[in-house]
Amino acid sequence: MSDPMDAVMVAEAGSEHQGRKRTRGVMKDGRRRSPFAIGTMVALCLLWTLPTIGLLVTSFRSRDDTVSSGWWTAIFDPFGTGWTFGNYQRVFDGTDLGTGFVNSIVVAVPATVIPIMFAAFAAYAFTFMDFRGKDILFIVIVALLVVPIQVAFQPMLNLLGPRGFDISGEYLAVWLLHTGFGMPLAIYVLRNYMTTLPRTVIESAKIDGATHYQTFWRLIVPMSVPALAAFAILQFLWVWNDLLIAKLFLNNSNSTVIVELQSLLGTQGQGKELLTAGAFVSMMLPMIVFFTLQRFFVRGLTAGAVKG
Repeated sequence: MSDPMDAVMVAEAGSEHQGRKRTRGVMKDGRRRSPFAIGTMVALCLLWTLPTIGLLVTSFRSRDDTVSSGWWTAIFDPFGTGWTFGNYQRVFDGTDLGTGFVNSIVVAVPATVIPIMFAAFAAYAFTFMDFRGKDILFIVIVALLVVPIQVAFQPMLNLLGPRGFDISGEYLAVWLLHTGFGMPLAIYVLRNYMTTLPRTVIESAKIDGATHYQTFWRLIVPMSVPALAAFAILQFLWVWNDLLIAKLFLNNSNSTVIVELQSLLGTQGQGKELLTAGAFVSMMLPMIVFFTLQRFFVRGLTAGAVKG
């Protein structure tokens, strides 16, 4: 005769197994998983990563193979392709990419920190302070998002060039430009995030006698880390991958890595195998920044999208 406890344990194990089978096709919110949606997402991910895969394969191919056949032939016939590390060796030995890499860090870090700092101050004022014309000023700042960067290049060249402040060609000019162009979106993102923060905490701090300075640094900044990190990722990637501003407002002595990459490609397309290798070298630091802060990315951008 079997033990009743054993029968109960077997029944519980069976019900747990059935529950796992039932929840395997159900999402956390109770909706059933859609095979069509899953297949579509997989297809979109493959299409999105396809150019990067082609870039990676091309960076390990010789110039003759690159000219004579497409990169996909190396995947279908890997043993019939001349794989080489020579492209990366020529990038490091024959170019000034290392100096450009350092220059990009010098440009990108301040151009990321400065707009975030000023935008956080402005977002706090628009959210928790009352002053005349606040809504109109916020609308004007957000409206600057629709102004193309290209239309400001000529006025900025006049303002920062020899006929103006005469700082064109220096890091300061690039920092100021990226700060100005990045501020509208930063203020918009941070202000929308701060509106979701509990006002009772701010009111309690005000009752306890905390100043705006103390409230900002001790309460708002720690609670706004997701939004700050999300915009830091965007701003760093934009500045790092920028070509136009770095090309126009920096000299050859302090050019960034993207400008150095552009110089690898000749006027008739020669050097494209070096361009692919250099592109992957330049991608290392942005990837490290993104994967370090990615857990804040979606949470920071979606906060404030739904009220209530």
